[in-house]
Amino acid sequence: MAMPYNSPMTAAGILRNGLSTSNPGLVQLLGLCPLLAVSTSVGNALGLGLATLAVLLMSSAIASVVGKWLLPEVRIAVFVLAIAGAVTCVQLAIAAWWPDLHDALGIFLPLIVTNCLVLARAEAFASRQPLGLALLDGAAMGLGFGLVLLALGAVRELLGHGLLIALLPPGAFILLGLMLALRNWRLQAKAAPAPAARSAIADQPAA
Repeated sequence: MAMPYNSPMTAAGILRNGLSTSNPGLVQLLGLCPLLAVSTSVGNALGLGLATLAVLLMSSAIASVVGKWLLPEVRIAVFVLAIAGAVTCVQLAIAAWWPDLHDALGIFLPLIVTNCLVLARAEAFASRQPLGLALLDGAAMGLGFGLVLLALGAVRELLGHGLLIALLPPGAFILLGLMLALRNWRLQAKAAPAPAARSAIADQPAA
């Protein structure tokens, strides 16, 4: 369940980790079921992204406060209960204030409980960190997941007016794969040496 932490444990490092280095949607590929199913429009994507962010913040705060007091045998069970309580609060709030969004998200709203991203961050990071860092990590991971949702939802909604497959599950897989390919291409382009540097290396005499 633990996930690698790839950035220095500073505020900037935590934000970079959630938004880019270990983005849950594009790097860790967590929560793919709601990511692909709900992102048929910007509105649905934004709603699920904010709901997941709220749950991450609440569960991270609870895990940070009580995690160090829990026995290893009951940690996961307590975290799951905390996440379920947070999801219930978010679901009731959305049902009361945005009933149309609640209906549109359907089963995927309560299924945030089973999103391995939320439990993994509570167990692997928040329970081992002070409250401030735990909240920052929850916000970074939630924003990273939400941005991928929004990007996918915007593209699918735009293409769906003339290309029906964009609104179907196969189209979602294809578009997510293209996003992954674009990200990997950009990383490779950044890592590749500049032409001048390559020429300098090639001109160096052999030892």
